[in-house]
Amino acid sequence: MADGLTLESVRESLIRQEDTIVFSLIERSKYPMNSPVYVKGFADIPRFTGSLVEYVVRKTEAVHSTVGRYESQEEHPFFPDNLLPSLLPPYYHPKVLHPAGDAININTTIWDMYFNQLLPLFATEGDDGNYAQTAACDLECLQALSRRIHYGKYVAEVKFKESPDGYGTLIRAQDRDALMKLLTCEAIEEMVKRRVEKKAMAFGQEVTLNNTDKEVKYKVDPFVVSRLYVEWVMPLTKLGIANTPLQDRGAVGDSDLGSDSMKLQTRNQLSKDVNELIFGVDMMDTE
Repeated sequence: MADGLTLESVRESLIRQEDTIVFSLIERSKYPMNSPVYVKGFADIPRFTGSLVEYVVRKTEAVHSTVGRYESQEEHPFFPDNLLPSLLPPYYHPKVLHPAGDAININTTIWDMYFNQLLPLFATEGDDGNYAQTAACDLECLQALSRRIHYGKYVAEVKFKESPDGYGTLIRAQDRDALMKLLTCEAIEEMVKRRVEKKAMAFGQEVTLNNTDKEVKYKVDPFVVSRLYVEWVMPLTKLGIANTPLQDRGAVGDSDLGSDSMKLQTRNQLSKDVNELIFGVDMMDTE
């Protein structure tokens, strides 16, 4: 994350991360469910009783930690207790997030969502024996989803810095219900749903030279991708923002906002601004 963090840079990153998520799902769809990958003790691994996919994730994160991956605030390990010290010379990673916000890690929820709810929606039944490849694809999906969902913490930070008087007063009270209401805008969420669905259509369409084939086939059902965002990515992003602790930043109180009508206008504008940002949407874009 660069020092020059702006609303536009965050929005652009969110849109690019949509591409990564769609492509990772397409890669995973090449393999069937391959259920043994998720059975504890299936692989005869010394001193390890978990599943093969857990082993792959743990070992990969451990190796990546030795080259400094998790020194960046953008990265969130699924098994933080398994990380090793970096072997590289220290590199300055700007500390954009508040320390308490940086500590928020909901990867346990993301892990459960991916394996128990999302994966069965697009992985076909069957077993082709490609267990290592399957686990590697699962890892790519997990990392892409984790990065995107946790990026909501950057949204909270940049919006607070851009508008401390308005946004800060809503954080100060730490009213989670009010914050979740602020972060919910059906019009913007519908635009995100349509956008990721179109990306799944564009990236995952089966190409054929048979002009008589009228049925378009997709590697991953576009509806599954839109459902992923509606049911999990967007709600979990908002949850991460609502739980980002910014109350000690000297935010102003409601009395500083003036009249009741001014407070309402401020909240309405904040709701629009924050939703456009957290989902990478410009309301001027109607496509």
